[in-house]
Amino acid sequence: MKGKAVVFTDRFIVSVQEVDIPEPRQDEVVIDVEFSWISNGTESSFLRGERIAGDTPYHSGAPWPFPIVAGYQKVGTIRQVGSGVSGVKVGDRVFCTISRVSGMFDSFGGHVSPAVTSADQVWKLPADSSPFDYSGLVLTQVGYNCGMRGQVQAGDCSIVIGDGLVGHWTAQTLLHRGANVLVVGRHDDRLRYLPEVVVGVNAKYGSIPDAVNAFAGAEGIAVLVDTVGDLDTVKQLFPFMKRNAHFVSAGFYGSNGNIDIQMLRDKEITLHAPAGWNKERMDATLSGVHDKWLQTGSLVTHRFPVDRADEAWRVIVDKNEHFLGIILEW
Repeated sequence: MKGKAVVFTDRFIVSVQEVDIPEPRQDEVVIDVEFSWISNGTESSFLRGERIAGDTPYHSGAPWPFPIVAGYQKVGTIRQVGSGVSGVKVGDRVFCTISRVSGMFDSFGGHVSPAVTSADQVWKLPADSSPFDYSGLVLTQVGYNCGMRGQVQAGDCSIVIGDGLVGHWTAQTLLHRGANVLVVGRHDDRLRYLPEVVVGVNAKYGSIPDAVNAFAGAEGIAVLVDTVGDLDTVKQLFPFMKRNAHFVSAGFYGSNGNIDIQMLRDKEITLHAPAGWNKERMDATLSGVHDKWLQTGSLVTHRFPVDRADEAWRVIVDKNEHFLGIILEW
């Protein structure tokens, strides 16, 4: 079977090209893609050659991970269902994660259509919802996962490091759970997308410890979430954490993710290291989007036809203009 995919052919080179797609098995479905959502951080990290798989950083002597079909999330309509699949049918609008491809560094990818996908990586969308809002469901689930990890009492002070998409969805989740939330970012244009009751602080303009101290006061931080891999800021904020607080680490640190366990033990802080996705969290995230306490489509700043995918990654890599959510239209 032939299809179209967004392929990273080398560092900083994005190509939309015809690819070979394996014939579907009995436990798979075939999906015609409508929208796919770019994971700005993870995908650009692969494009720069910083990692070779998942959370595995590139190291000297390792093969460069090219060519590779980028991404891991999209929505579309089912055109074919394997004989061993139940629960979905031809014509259903669905979300799906990674899909099989041939002739690449990795045998799975995201930005590809038609998408031959295992049925256990497919979620039927609510009939009364826009598929656009669900096209980044895995990444939304990352924020949901981060925001659900720590124990939160109503009114607890929670700090989120990072004003990217995961930071926004983490803040939305903590807010939904009743926490008071402050987000530390570096982009005024991103911080303005936060819910009105969430405090946004730009690290470029002053002391982050001072801002956090003013926010949390004597009560201290109950939950600290690092969504971007900024251990310097984490270490600055540890003194403000209360006893039995929770530290959630979800950023990509490459080979520099070292932390002194004694820093945690001093206040009996629990470390969480969320990664990936599972059915329970994906189901809960889909429900959160449907119930509208997880806002997704409103965070989209750019939409590109898939044939102009190279322009989408130029926006991400060059950073010459404001961006947050970026969608490819198929």
